[in-house]
Amino acid sequence: MRLPERDRPWVMRTYAGHSSAAASNALFRRNLAKGQTGLSVAFDLPTQTGYDPDAELANGEVGRVGVPVAHLGDMRTLFDGIDLGRANTSMTINATAMWLLALYVTCAREQGVPIETLAGTTQNDIVKEYLSRGTHIFPPGPSLRLTTDTIAWTVANCPKWNPVNICSYHLQEAGATPVQEVAFALATAIAVLDAVRDSGQVPSERFPDVVARISFFVNASVRFVEETAKMRAFTAMWDGITRERYGVESAGARRFRYGVQVNSLGLTEAQPENNVQRIVLEMLGVTLSRSARARAVQLPAWNEALGLPRPWDQQWSLRMQQVLAFESDLLEYPDLFEGSHVMTALVDEIVTGATAELDRVLELGGVVAAVESGYLKSALVTSLAERRSRMERGDDVVVGVNRFTETEASPLTGAGAIEQIDPAVEAAAVSSVASWRASRGDVSDALDRLREAAAGSANLMEATLACVDAGVTTGEWASVLRSVFGEYRAPTGLSGSTVSSPSGNLDKVRERVRSTAAELGSGRLRMLVGKPGLDGHSNGAEQIAVRARDAGFEVVYQGIRLTPAQIVAAAVEEDVDLVGLSVLSGSHLAAVASVLQGLRAEGLTELPVVVGGIIPPDDAEVLRSSGVARVFTPKDFAITDVVNELVTVVREAHHLP
Repeated sequence: MRLPERDRPWVMRTYAGHSSAAASNALFRRNLAKGQTGLSVAFDLPTQTGYDPDAELANGEVGRVGVPVAHLGDMRTLFDGIDLGRANTSMTINATAMWLLALYVTCAREQGVPIETLAGTTQNDIVKEYLSRGTHIFPPGPSLRLTTDTIAWTVANCPKWNPVNICSYHLQEAGATPVQEVAFALATAIAVLDAVRDSGQVPSERFPDVVARISFFVNASVRFVEETAKMRAFTAMWDGITRERYGVESAGARRFRYGVQVNSLGLTEAQPENNVQRIVLEMLGVTLSRSARARAVQLPAWNEALGLPRPWDQQWSLRMQQVLAFESDLLEYPDLFEGSHVMTALVDEIVTGATAELDRVLELGGVVAAVESGYLKSALVTSLAERRSRMERGDDVVVGVNRFTETEASPLTGAGAIEQIDPAVEAAAVSSVASWRASRGDVSDALDRLREAAAGSANLMEATLACVDAGVTTGEWASVLRSVFGEYRAPTGLSGSTVSSPSGNLDKVRERVRSTAAELGSGRLRMLVGKPGLDGHSNGAEQIAVRARDAGFEVVYQGIRLTPAQIVAAAVEEDVDLVGLSVLSGSHLAAVASVLQGLRAEGLTELPVVVGGIIPPDDAEVLRSSGVARVFTPKDFAITDVVNELVTVVREAHHLP
């Protein structure tokens, strides 16, 4: 049964931004010319974590995983020639979401665009940052206040803007099962809505407008049947929560509105051409079901496990969306799963499990309390460890990785297969922010106003807009709020996290760890796991730490966002036998060089250092030639084998056979 009219296509995006505002602007224009219907801005890690390009922690990170935006001038350049009155812009920004929205609003005003017409999204879900991405700055309470203030301001001033994306995407990448993903994301949404309601900033009669502007950002794995059921479960539970908990009567306001990027961390470095069919299947999970269809989709590129995609790679992903939307007949029919006994049973199973898990989180005091207690982080680390264990045992098949590994050489890979960032980009950004500061007027009054507002209870958006107008930088804005709110180091989630039977040879590795420690005359081998710089994706580091601990290592892991000096100091103080560095942001050459230099300055020239991350072969060779004992990349999926190799590294360092 065909419908009289096709369903409208979803907003089509590619996640884009790198090196500089000017280069990213050119990329945006090219993508729009190719038929992309929305922008999705990737910001670099200094921008996401509230640092200017010349900050110590920003060293090596500028322009790597997104575009640096340090002030209003950068934002003007980023959207030069793009009509913000017609654009639909999604910004992946959380801790500094209010700041970036203020920059965007100011640019729109300068273009003469009425801000009440602005359409787009600020991600602005700070809770998942404590659990997965690690770009949080402030403690959960003040962070939730920033989210609340942004929502209240947009409802009054930018009613078409989505002021928050509740993100289950990153929860799945951190290990969440479909049940956990639904439950934890809805717990976050409840915390946000409760905070807005209780703040008194929005009149009760306008609270349905708040609910209507809550959007979600989800993940879709290659298990596309299960993903379809997950999205139908999300839709059913959200409708019930908004109706029963918040009394929203309008079905339109209760509609579950979500965008999606399919699973980037599920893409493989081995036989990367297989990622194309993975991406297509994952897209089906969020488009097949008309009653739970995504309204915005962005797809990763086939080579993201190798490094930064090129414009051609992004074009390929955009064309995948266009073929499905415009060549296939998908949009011509009603919901394909209506009346399906199989789908109904699967949805009911997810709803039952997610409801129980959601109730558990609420009994703990809500999602903020569950973050601060470490409950959520520990649950995700354990789930991810179990997922990795199934893959290592071969219970979960990953084509080209743990089965069907025989392959021909790929004509798609080799020299030039990924985008390269010129090291001069960072120097230019440092020079640019210095020039900006030198050319502006006095910003002290604006910063004082922000400080006073933060210390009180006023909505922070107006003070933030005043900072934009005065020429304040990203780092200065965040620094003021740091001085009032403090900074936060989230629980690592390692306490109590383990997994049974990860692989058959763990007992052999345990014996090697024990015997090596005995030969060295120490009680236990000690390993420091460090994440230098601003990269907050800690999943890999945590999984290595959990498995190494299970194998008998004493593991020192202090979490994310450490300076090289802090890592060196920890290595000295803890008297470790091995240092393992994890860097996924592309800043590995600069970060590792700084750590090695620091260790040598402390006389630890023989202390072995290993590195893991998304590291191209040429860079891996540079690291090895500089003294790194081993380089591990995503193709090294068997974690027990990696831990066994770490024992070999320690033995080699002490010249043991």
